[in-house]
Amino acid sequence: MDFEISDLLPAPPQVVYDTWLDSEGHAAITGSHVTARNEVGGDFPVHDGDINGKNLELLPGKLIRQSWLTQQSADSELEITLELEGTGTRLTLKYTNLMGNGTHYKTGRVEHYFEPMEAYF
Repeated sequence: MDFEISDLLPAPPQVVYDTWLDSEGHAAITGSHVTARNEVGGDFPVHDGDINGKNLELLPGKLIRQSWLTQQSADSELEITLELEGTGTRLTLKYTNLMGNGTHYKTGRVEHYFEPMEAYF
């Protein structure tokens, strides 16, 4: 299962990019402990270690591509594109290689990322 969702955030692309890849910023958004990395190949635990991520490609202020491995599924790939829209950022999140129908992943990304990011920024 693959899916794509997007949201408009009231912050510039570089700020969103830096926050996603910063341990304190990411934790402030999700409310859980994160050891974020801002280099390609950097491994990081997410959501108190329930997910292990790895940065595959980073283009500052534009793209974050990561693999995510959960206890319940095989490696999936997360691609985040950041585009300037007005004074904010159009964040598009695309998941690929998900097990099952992915509905709970899509719901989870809205509840645990998009809604908190709107409040954070």
